[in-house]
Amino acid sequence: MLLSEFDYDLPEELIAQIPVEPRNASRLMVLDPESGQIEDHHFYELAQFLNPGNALIFNDTRVMPARLIGHREKTGGRVEVFLLRRIDGVHWEALVKPGKKAQKGNRIIFDEALSCLIGETTDFGGRVVEFEYEGIFEEILDQLGEVPLPPYIHEKLEDKERYQTVYNRVEGSAAAPTAGLHFTKEQLEELRSQGIRTGFVTLHVGLGTFRPVNVDTIENHHMHKEYYSIPEETAKLILDTKRNGGRIIAVGTTSIRTLEAAATGINQISGKSGWTDIFIYPGYQFKIVDALITNFHLPKSTLLMLISAFAGREFILHAYEYAVRQKYRFFSFGDAMYISAKAPCSDVQKTKE
Repeated sequence: MLLSEFDYDLPEELIAQIPVEPRNASRLMVLDPESGQIEDHHFYELAQFLNPGNALIFNDTRVMPARLIGHREKTGGRVEVFLLRRIDGVHWEALVKPGKKAQKGNRIIFDEALSCLIGETTDFGGRVVEFEYEGIFEEILDQLGEVPLPPYIHEKLEDKERYQTVYNRVEGSAAAPTAGLHFTKEQLEELRSQGIRTGFVTLHVGLGTFRPVNVDTIENHHMHKEYYSIPEETAKLILDTKRNGGRIIAVGTTSIRTLEAAATGINQISGKSGWTDIFIYPGYQFKIVDALITNFHLPKSTLLMLISAFAGREFILHAYEYAVRQKYRFFSFGDAMYISAKAPCSDVQKTKE
């Protein structure tokens, strides 16, 4: 398939710059791929589209303060180091800007207590950096690092916790699983009291989720590996839900990728952890996920391809055109979609794992 088939026009003013308050006051577009119906609602109305016995699966990752600003030891030039994933105790994979001026062997100074040496270039254009520090690295990073916001957000975020979900537990992401930003603690309790079950997985969002697609034919795109973990209790919850006729609703594309990467067959999954570079695009046969909650995604992105695989490319692009006309808010701090039913997948399975 061609990358150009996943493009759409978006007025810049529809890119949300700040989150709404409260979290669940955002709008919710409800899609039914079977009938082609589109409905306008608000996120606080989500419960009316769920049934007792359904299970919501959340990604409980927490965004780390991954953005470090320093200077080159010899020249004093400004350098940004964006942490992607930890390799071992002192080595990290990172994006370094400006990359051309940060050569192998250069030392970057962030503070008296923290510096790093620039190492090898990675396959995806990043760098391996080796940190030198005095004290506890996590505490130093928390003091000096910044929680990174996407480059299309230009407004300052007054409350840094608004770029975290209310159920975050495991620090390690370079970006937030933004579909979950709409939930409040009160709404979660309300859903549980109505018989909606909840389970958690972890996928630390890295370069694979937001790296641009730079090939004309999407089948030639390669995802960057990201770490995931599925507890045994979550796997059991999914199997019990399926056995009892309930539906698995993934909250966000990261939850979908985690569940589908770990699936061993249709409605078959077990607790496990590891690395995934799964790339889901139209033609993929979903094994676990029956419905999903997601935000609106960038043109030509792997996330737009994923939801197109779930609900049909033409239907999704039609829904995006409708969202533009109705002035929905787009991207990380924008509004949400609930895709209520999985469209039948008649094509052969196409995935890279």
